[in-house]
Amino acid sequence: MQPPATLEHDRARLREFIEAHPRLFVLTGAGCSTDSGIPDYRDTRGDWKRPQPVTYQAFMGETATRQRYWARSLVGWRRFGRARPNATHHALARLEQQGRVTTLLTQNVDGLHQAAGQQRVIDLHGRLDEVRCMSCEQRLPRDAFQHALVTGNPAWAELDAGDAPDGDADLEGRDFSSFDVPACPACGGILKPDVVFFGENVPRSRVDAAITSLNAADAMLVVGSSLMVFSGYRFAAAAARDGKPIAAVNMGRTRADPLLALKIEQSCAQALSFVI
Repeated sequence: MQPPATLEHDRARLREFIEAHPRLFVLTGAGCSTDSGIPDYRDTRGDWKRPQPVTYQAFMGETATRQRYWARSLVGWRRFGRARPNATHHALARLEQQGRVTTLLTQNVDGLHQAAGQQRVIDLHGRLDEVRCMSCEQRLPRDAFQHALVTGNPAWAELDAGDAPDGDADLEGRDFSSFDVPACPACGGILKPDVVFFGENVPRSRVDAAITSLNAADAMLVVGSSLMVFSGYRFAAAAARDGKPIAAVNMGRTRADPLLALKIEQSCAQALSFVI
């Protein structure tokens, strides 16, 4: 553990970085939401803490994968859907209110930045609070789909399990073959959370909007992300190519460590506690 003097020194350096660069492009990851009760994916080395999340190809191609996914989501959504912003989300919203943040690009799918009052947010990987038909593009609120899941699977609704990242729950060793997955009420198509799964491409419009915002910024601040996934790392690489300084707040290794002008290894809330 770092001594208090070192922690204060790091926070002072971060404050100086923010004050020296009034147009910040902020990228956030799972570390922002752990204080809201949502587990993250990776350890301090940047390695997976648990098996990798379901892939797009498996979800779309295998009935058994969809049954397993939605059974676990039925249980996990009860707490995920009630998660509330924490001190990190509120600090970043205040930085925007102070005119210091041009855009916040988040890899998270929980909507907590918006719940904290952040206005200029790009949800790089989508939002878990909406469900999308992969055939007709109809969208349903996740709460409405939760009702359909519970109605079709009342016994599963009585289960409880440990939380996993992004509304998932640890239901290992169970037989999912009888789980009823509702189809799209409009066309009977496959319903999928409106988030980008592993193996699925981020919509080009989001990437273009983020690059445009990055180009208008004079520095980049990474908060709570290891940047191990290329969809996030690409923006740090682009900032470095353009000579924009990058600061990161993250517990442990990031993929962009060689590119950083400043790295703060504290919890996000600790590091940003000076923002009032």
